[in-house]
Amino acid sequence: MALTKRLGQKERTYDRGVAGEAQAVKYLQANGYEILSERYKTKYGEIDIIARQKNVIAFIEVKARVTVEQALQSITPKMKMRIANAALFFLSECEAANQCDLRFDVIAIQSPLSAGNTVTHIDNAWQIEP
Repeated sequence: MALTKRLGQKERTYDRGVAGEAQAVKYLQANGYEILSERYKTKYGEIDIIARQKNVIAFIEVKARVTVEQALQSITPKMKMRIANAALFFLSECEAANQCDLRFDVIAIQSPLSAGNTVTHIDNAWQIEP
C-alpha cells in the first residue's frame, strides 16, 4: 500500500514537471526565444530547456513551486554542476553555440498549476566558476 502511494506521488510530481516545462516553452516562444532542445539528456545530467534569443543561449531549469524563493532554493550546487556539465556537452556537439553568449536561467512556475499561475523568468540565475 505504501509503495503504491509513493508511486502515485512520483507520477504526480513528474506530471507537474512536464506541465511546467510545457508552460515554460510557451512563455519563452511568446518572448522571442527559439527552443533548441527540451529535456536534453546526457550522461552528465539533464537540461530542461535550451533556448536561443539573438546571440544568447540559455540553459534553463524549470521549477514548479509555491514561491519563486522555493524554486531557487530547490536548485542545489550539485544540480548546478550537473546542468553545467550537460551544457558543456551540448557545446561540444553544437559548434555554432560557441559563438554565442551563455547563461543559466531559472523559470519558476507557481504551483499548483492553474489558469492564472505566475511564470517568473530569472535571467542569469547563477554562474559557474571557470
